[in-house]
Amino acid sequence: MKKALSLILAMLMLFSLAACGGTTESAAPESTAPESTAPESEAPESEAPEASGWQPEQSVDLIIPYSAGGSSDLLGRAVEAVWSKYCDQPLVVTNVPGGGGVTGSMQVSAAEPDGYTLCLAYGSGCDMSMPYLQELDYDPFTMLTPVCRLSEHVVTVAVPADSEFNSMADVVAWAEENPDTPVTASVSTANGTVHLVFLALQQATGLNMNIVPHDGTAGSITDLLSGSFMIGGGHPSDVLPYVQSGQLKLIGVATQEREPVFPDVPTLIEQGIDFWAYGSIKGVAVPPETPDEIIAYYEELFRQICEDETFQETMANMGQPVMYQDTETFTQYFADANAFYKQLIEELGLAYYEQ
Repeated sequence: MKKALSLILAMLMLFSLAACGGTTESAAPESTAPESTAPESEAPESEAPEASGWQPEQSVDLIIPYSAGGSSDLLGRAVEAVWSKYCDQPLVVTNVPGGGGVTGSMQVSAAEPDGYTLCLAYGSGCDMSMPYLQELDYDPFTMLTPVCRLSEHVVTVAVPADSEFNSMADVVAWAEENPDTPVTASVSTANGTVHLVFLALQQATGLNMNIVPHDGTAGSITDLLSGSFMIGGGHPSDVLPYVQSGQLKLIGVATQEREPVFPDVPTLIEQGIDFWAYGSIKGVAVPPETPDEIIAYYEELFRQICEDETFQETMANMGQPVMYQDTETFTQYFADANAFYKQLIEELGLAYYEQ
C-alpha cells in the first residue's frame, strides 16, 4: 500500500512540472551574488598590434648603424621611450657605427631572420648613395628587407641671421649680378646627402658656387655661423636649434612640398628653381628571408608608435618630422629614391664605375 501511494505522489509531481513548463533536467540555482555595477564591454583594449600569427617572446635588438648623439640615434631613443606601450618585450638599442653605416647594417643582415634584430635608419647614406660612390660588399636591396619608414630628413638651405639673403631667389639674383664672385657654401661630409644636393643645386641653377665639405655637421654649421660662408646646408634637426635661437634663418628646402618642421619656408621649386631631392630616409629593416608575418607585426607596431602623441611631440622638438609609410609604400619609395641618387651621382660625374 505504501509503495502504491509513493508511485501516485511521484506521478502527480511530474504532471505539476509539465503544467508549469518545467523540465525533468536539473536547473542551475539562481545566483545570490550582487549584480555587477561595471558597464558592459569594460575590458581594456590592448595597444599591442593585432595578432599577425607572430609576436616576440623575448627582447628585441634595435641596431643603429651610426654613432650615439646623431639624428638616427635620437630617433632610436624616441622609439625606445614609447616602445613598452605597444610591445610587452623590452627593446635593446645598440649603436654599431663604422663604414658610414655599413658595419651595423651588415650585422643586422647576418642576424637570424627571427624577428629579434631590427635595423633603424635604413635608407640613409650607406643605402642611398654610397653604393654608387664606391664599391661595397653591402647591397641594401638584397641584404636587408624594408619594413616601414618613420621619418625623412630633407635638406634645407640656411644663412646667418644678418645675411642680406631672405630667399634662395635672392641668392640667384645676387649671383647673376656678380658672376665673377662665387657663392660660398658650407656643407657637411663630402658626398653626403647635403653635399650632393648642393652640387645638384649648382648644376640646376648654373651658379658660380664654391661648395666646401667639412668633417661633419658641427663644423659646417660653426663656419656658417662665423660668417665665413654665404649659405649652408643641413637637415632640419641640424639647423633647428640655431633657427630657434635666432642665429640662422632658412631660405629654402629641397623638397617637392614644404617641410612639416618649417611650414613657412618655401621650397626651391616655389622660388623658380626646378630641383628637389629625396632626403636622408629613416626606415626600419630586418634580415633577408624574414617571414611575412613578422614583417606585418612590426609594420603595425611602428604605425602605432608613429601615431603616439608622446613620440610625435619628441620628434617635433628634435626637428624630425614623423612620416610613416607601410611596407609596400616604403619599399617602392626607397627604390625610387635609390634610383634618383644613382642618376644624380652619374650626372655629377661622381660614380666610381663606367656608365
